Amino acid sequence: MQKPLVQIDQISYKYEGQNEFALNDVSFSIYEGEWLAVVGHNGSGKSTLAKLLNGLQYPHKGSITVCGILLSEDTVWDIRRLVGMVFQNPDNQFVGSTVQDDVAFALENNGIEREDMVERVRSSLAKVQMDSFLNQEPHNLSGGQKQRVAIAGVIALRPAVIILDEATSMLDPKGREEVLDIVRELKKDHHMTVISITHDLEEAAKADRIVVLNKGKLYREGTPEEIFQMDEELIALGLDIPFPVKLSKALKEKGVPISKPYLTDEELVAGLWTSYSKM
Repeated sequence: MQKPLVQIDQISYKYEGQNEFALNDVSFSIYEGEWLAVVGHNGSGKSTLAKLLNGLQYPHKGSITVCGILLSEDTVWDIRRLVGMVFQNPDNQFVGSTVQDDVAFALENNGIEREDMVERVRSSLAKVQMDSFLNQEPHNLSGGQKQRVAIAGVIALRPAVIILDEATSMLDPKGREEVLDIVRELKKDHHMTVISITHDLEEAAKADRIVVLNKGKLYREGTPEEIFQMDEELIALGLDIPFPVKLSKALKEKGVPISKPYLTDEELVAGLWTSYSKM
């Protein structure tokens, strides 16, 4: 049986001055090389979970273990070396005057030798297809390019896990697709473990597994196919259904031979093409 890389065991967290728990007795595991999407409406607890996983907050009850290390005030810097986070607004992460300076910043802070640092900066930027922008000023980049540089800054540290905390929510559709393509390639080529904290179910559809949070509790977990069978239930939770899933359902109701709800535009087009080529 595959061993969990991250174990979340009965964690609860309440913000000061709040009556309700932001997270209440939540447990699940994350496995090496997996892309896990954590979804939920505003106030469901998903952003709190991201902060707990990176040691920005500590659970009031329960425990979080990463690569066998129990998260505590004594181990938080060990955990942060293992868990890299990409935030919603890439501009808030930039500190360098050029792209390569920005990626090098965290490496310098971690005492990486210069020769190793130069190699890591170039290789991490190459992985996100930004190695031709070494001397560009970050503020001149597009939104998608900025987020790719932010991802390069995280993967240069070689974490075991990368968290995308609403990392595509401020991007236009093209920028969003650029970033998700990069994440898909990193996961495939480098066996990277990805946790995507998002309210966008079209983004979640690309993950291996989805965890649904509701009012601070674990509501459901399963594959995208399993989760999107709950279509009306998800809408009642304040979540929207990916357009290809909606269209698949509507076409099937109209008598079009659809074998299953398709999760992406590409799958839907391929499925329709296959169905009609057999007619």
